[in-house]
Amino acid sequence: QVQLVESGGGLVQAGGSLRLSCAASGRTFSGYTMGWFRQAPGKEREFVAAGSWSGVTTYSDPVKGRFTVSRDNVKNTMYLLMNSLEPEDTAVYYCAAKIGGVISRTLHEYDYWGQGTRVTVSS
Repeated sequence: QVQLVESGGGLVQAGGSLRLSCAASGRTFSGYTMGWFRQAPGKEREFVAAGSWSGVTTYSDPVKGRFTVSRDNVKNTMYLLMNSLEPEDTAVYYCAAKIGGVISRTLHEYDYWGQGTRVTVSS
């Protein structure tokens, strides 16, 4: 089992920045692909970004160029740096872990999920 705990959410004005963290525990972090997803009110959960153990990353089109995913494999922690935030980025952000190193944007391919952290961007 892997436990994931997100932190770093909050209220920010449009154009501002936030850094989310996802701390993993329970099993070795190595070999897992880690992803970020978000769910806005009334919408389905959607892919945001992911990073593999080897450093490969991928982003959804709405966040590409504004968000950066990184991970510290020693601290078992993944980060999502969000710049130039827009009101459309308002959502609950979820951290997820996928067994294996093949990077994925597909929600159901992830095996473990955190409880989420809320991000609100005001206009």
